[in-house]
Amino acid sequence: MTEKFTKLDLAELLTSDEAIEFFLAEAFETKDPGHIAYCLGVAARAKGMLQVSKETGLARGALYRMLSEDGNPTLKTMLSVLDVLGLDITVKQHITR
Repeated sequence: MTEKFTKLDLAELLTSDEAIEFFLAEAFETKDPGHIAYCLGVAARAKGMLQVSKETGLARGALYRMLSEDGNPTLKTMLSVLDVLGLDITVKQHITR
């Protein structure tokens, strides 16, 4: 018997605004631009890429490309998507030891 595996879509696990907020906060902690872009794309898919597209005024295809591990979204795009998700970016001083 052959086992069949399906690919896990993280967007399906982000079922609340709080889950999306936590997911993206963790992504930003990594300081990895590719990972952040990818996670922002996952969060946008969880919210509904069509809705994000309509509210940002950006084409869905462009959003999928920009919000991938290989994507490079502009700050304007990131802020627009975060706004649709009901989130803001904050700045804090990091503590050095």
